[in-house]
Amino acid sequence: MESDNDTQDASDMESMEDDLYSEETVVRDGEEEDEGKYGFSDNESVDSDGIVSERLQQNYTVLDETDIRKLQEDDIRSVSIVLSTSRVHACLLLRHFNWSVSKVHEEWFADEETVRRAVGLLGKQVEMPNVAELPCGICFEVHPRTAMSSAACGHPFCESCWRGYIGTALTNGPGCLMLRCPDPSCSAAIGQDMIDILAIDEDKQKYSHYLLRSYIENNRKTKWCPAPGCEFAIDFVMGSGSYDVSCNCSHSFCWNCTEEAHRPVECSTVAKWILKNSAESENMNWILANSKPCPKCKRPIEKNQGCMHITCTPPCKYEFCWLCLGSWIEHGERTGGFYACNRYEAAKEEGMYDESERRREMAKNSLERYTHYYERWATNQRSRQKALAQLHNIQTQKLEKLSKIQCQPESQLKFIIEAMLQVVECRRVLKWTYAYGYYLPEHEHAKRQFFEYLQGEAEAGLERLHQCAEKELRVYLEAEVPMKEFADFRIKLAGLTSVTRNYFQNLVQALESGLEDVGPNRQTNSSNSSSSKNISSKNSPGNSPRSSTITNNLDNYWYCERCTYANPSSNHACEMCEHRRH
Repeated sequence: MESDNDTQDASDMESMEDDLYSEETVVRDGEEEDEGKYGFSDNESVDSDGIVSERLQQNYTVLDETDIRKLQEDDIRSVSIVLSTSRVHACLLLRHFNWSVSKVHEEWFADEETVRRAVGLLGKQVEMPNVAELPCGICFEVHPRTAMSSAACGHPFCESCWRGYIGTALTNGPGCLMLRCPDPSCSAAIGQDMIDILAIDEDKQKYSHYLLRSYIENNRKTKWCPAPGCEFAIDFVMGSGSYDVSCNCSHSFCWNCTEEAHRPVECSTVAKWILKNSAESENMNWILANSKPCPKCKRPIEKNQGCMHITCTPPCKYEFCWLCLGSWIEHGERTGGFYACNRYEAAKEEGMYDESERRREMAKNSLERYTHYYERWATNQRSRQKALAQLHNIQTQKLEKLSKIQCQPESQLKFIIEAMLQVVECRRVLKWTYAYGYYLPEHEHAKRQFFEYLQGEAEAGLERLHQCAEKELRVYLEAEVPMKEFADFRIKLAGLTSVTRNYFQNLVQALESGLEDVGPNRQTNSSNSSSSKNISSKNSPGNSPRSSTITNNLDNYWYCERCTYANPSSNHACEMCEHRRH
């Protein structure tokens, strides 16, 4: 018989589940504060369409080259007008202060002379000596005054040396934007006006390109899209909530870390996960879990079949017993033959192999746990790529075909595109929930149990939507005449899209808040309530027997921040990399 507390917690779990899918307003006395934390219920919104519109409201602008040049010119013009200076000087000032108009104004009006010295702006133009011929300060040849040029400082150089000096600076990259007079003792700035007069056409284009890119790369509010070959930039409104950005090239990424969009996982978690996927620590774990060192040369050896008689590879060729690692010369029928070792069993009973076996078991558990999450992370990534390919196929081929078969304009078939776009987005979210689950603390059993339940429900709901958009659509594509059931299909697919979108939005919100309603004080009751709800059902992949076994085996371990190796709770330093526990 269940206790009252168990019944109440089961009711709470059911309420949270309903709220994840809910699109209607449900307000009960005394529950506004708790349920409002996750946004599972729609207490905060009367109109669900309004909420969706608000969440999808962009807090960024995608810029092409024309937009960037216009913004750059606007800033230059603004500074030039306010400071009553030339366009060239305004451009140099903005470049020096990373294209921050407010910073230029602040520093200029605080101490104009200091700013002039730092940027290389002279108070007034110094003319070259008024003589017929002048020596060049680089090649030291004498040239007519008409063939010489100088910056605001008046140091004369011939046009040939100027072209070489500018060309060399441009070859070295964006540093050419802070070019100074060639005279070693002079710090006068070289502006774009002199580049346009003295440089060759190719160098002029390079300088203009560097200047354009510096407006994005040195500006705190703008970044280039990290997709290969993309020329779009993003102007982001800081402090406006989500960091997810979608470029016009179809690439979605996180503004904060420029990795692919990864809500609900934090940037620090993504960095750790990517590092772990590429680190050598898992190779070491695999070697430790699946091999033993040769007693003579210490080379790791994997045994995947056969008897216990092992012969190391040349030049070592040492023969030993796989179980006890003793010389094979001392083995034979008296020790158990080729498939057993009495010495090993006796020593094991005395505890001689406890430490090495414990290390191997820990390595196996750690490796199995990582593999469990990584395989599912990678599977959802592949499923997302497949969904993207299907979306492209529908947009370019199937939509037109379906329009002809069902005698409906393509504008009325956009619900199919919306469904596939939702599938692509949900695959991305679901993929990163596995990274979230991997770093979820093992000791927070209630949170882990609730998270795995939500994850399983999300996966099941997404599969329903994907199957409807893929397999059920095929029936109408293969039809020869219009089908009256197509109207029902439209209602079903649009409904699944809406429900799935609502669930995943609330799931992301819940995970980003850290499942704060699920605390240690509810751990026991949550466990009991989950039994009454049958959370470990077959449609929840995160609650498989394998997953439960991994969790139970690793309850008494902590994970190293550097290499993520599973260490016993009693250890104060990592056994793998010796990193101190914090």
